Amino acid sequence: MKVFVQVPCLNEEETLPLVLESIPKSIPGVDELHVLVIDDGSSDRTVEVARAHGVTHFVHHVRNQGLARSFRDGVHYALSHGADIVVNTDGDNQYPQSKIADLVQPLIAGEADIAIGDRQTHLIEHFSPFKKRLQRIGSQVVNIAAETQLPDAASGFRAYSRDALIKLNVVTQFSYCMETIIQAGNKRMRIASVPVVTNAKTRESRLFGSMGEHVFRSAEAIIRSYFMFKPLAFFVWVGIVLAVVGVIPFIRYAVLEITHTGGNHLQSLLLGVFLLVGAVLSFALAVIADLLRTNRILAEETLERLKEIQYGVNR
Repeated sequence: MKVFVQVPCLNEEETLPLVLESIPKSIPGVDELHVLVIDDGSSDRTVEVARAHGVTHFVHHVRNQGLARSFRDGVHYALSHGADIVVNTDGDNQYPQSKIADLVQPLIAGEADIAIGDRQTHLIEHFSPFKKRLQRIGSQVVNIAAETQLPDAASGFRAYSRDALIKLNVVTQFSYCMETIIQAGNKRMRIASVPVVTNAKTRESRLFGSMGEHVFRSAEAIIRSYFMFKPLAFFVWVGIVLAVVGVIPFIRYAVLEITHTGGNHLQSLLLGVFLLVGAVLSFALAVIADLLRTNRILAEETLERLKEIQYGVNR
């Protein structure tokens, strides 16, 4: 059993030693434990600090590529070097690396494909009440889209099995956290939640500039991922709503005509026609989107087989 702990870094020379020093040197059930540092265009001594702490596995980006790209490149490197499990933590020492052994146990035992560290956000002191509420709402939305029951869907402290990583395809440029959960849930993977307690805050997040941006980008990733798997349901419901609402103006027109109410009621007919045309278009989009979903599934199955060949996976 070979485990890679990947640490995406962007100018983390001050906090990276805390991370590397707290990563376990051995884990029960694990034969090889490696640390992989993903240098996402750092301009400080991040790489030198990592080398001084014995890190020999690196992925280098000439310029900043973002968290999602760093995750993908780290996964590719780890799988290329025979990883059975890939653990993702952060370079700012937010997560308790000492809990990595607990995080990987559901995967080693064959009880889960993915394990996510539950930060128990309601206990985090530096989270404002507003942020705690947003985290809770965000997790609920993701759980609805993924048909899961995870208390902390935004946590980046995770462990993935090799099989899960081969099946997952990250396409977002913002954060992979929401997207991979929705994909995993809809692909019927087993996801475990492991309670952890986060470390003290070391710096502000660099993933987003404001809470508004975070909400907007997260919502964008969730909606895109949901459309990937359930486009038929979405457009059918939109069509049903438009059709039901579109009937109301016709009923109004008929009632006014029967009661001989004065005035020109042509606007009711025009509104009804407009809504019904929208309903028909929604149903047509539902069919087209479902056909595209079928093509995407076939493409993903082909990509999965290519990954198995690339990484030397024998079924």
